Amino acid sequence: MIPTREQELAVLRSVIYASLFEYPLTLAQLESSLVGVRANAAAIESWCRESDLLMAAIEQRDGFYFPAGRDGLVSTRARREALSRDMLKRDRRILSFVSGMPFVRMVALSGSLAHLNAEGTADLDLFVITAPHRVWCVTVATLVLAKLLGWRKRVCINYVISERAMSIEPQDLFSANQIIHLRPISGHHVFQRFVQQNGFVRQVYPNFELDSAPAFAPSELRLGRLSLSLVMEKLLSLGIAPLAERFARALYGWYLRRKAATWQSREQVRLEADCLKLHTTSHRTATLNRYEAAVTTALRSARHETLAS
Repeated sequence: MIPTREQELAVLRSVIYASLFEYPLTLAQLESSLVGVRANAAAIESWCRESDLLMAAIEQRDGFYFPAGRDGLVSTRARREALSRDMLKRDRRILSFVSGMPFVRMVALSGSLAHLNAEGTADLDLFVITAPHRVWCVTVATLVLAKLLGWRKRVCINYVISERAMSIEPQDLFSANQIIHLRPISGHHVFQRFVQQNGFVRQVYPNFELDSAPAFAPSELRLGRLSLSLVMEKLLSLGIAPLAERFARALYGWYLRRKAATWQSREQVRLEADCLKLHTTSHRTATLNRYEAAVTTALRSARHETLAS
């Protein structure tokens, strides 16, 4: 089956975007992250065999798809995946701890560890959804306790929203890619609602489907701990929690604003009642620029190779 131009570009864009993070894709991953086009794995596999453009721009090895000439990504992925799994085993107590905090409704891995694509210096990046009006006290309590337990240098909790503010901005490829690669640790049903409330994700990735269960559920996360957390929530909500929320927002907000001059991407920082986003050094603009440049270069190289042959 010879693909249309739109289908060719969808495959090329998906493979190139992943390659920006030195990550080759399996066929199943290519299917789920196909940009802007709906197709099954068999169709995609056929397109890669029948399209002169794709045969010139994309290579395959050991079941992985990557830009032509970058077969080294396969060994990079294997090495990083093994390292990432070791890091997750090491940090399973941290994941269990944060997931069991009062007022936490969902915890998901984000960043390189969510892809199992981390190097040794990677942080444990967490995306958290809380109960309404509890974003700031959950964040501050988590950071303080992580400091006391000696985990602060490993935990990066820089995006916390409440169930009342689950719509993500800006609604673009970068945000959609981040969302489909979140890996829920707890609160899978909340994650499902989160994806549903961000409908633009399925416009960018029409093949994306939610997993039926969390990908990395820590073994320490027991029913008893969750029940205890709910009891604590009820007790704290009698008066302490609302006061703690106001105090945490005032104090931590003051601390963050003092550091505003050092932020390299102020437009990616939100200090709101139901959204605390601290992407102070965001790679959004640079990534999207690199992506467009890489697509243009790949198209130019593929055309040249096709004409030469």
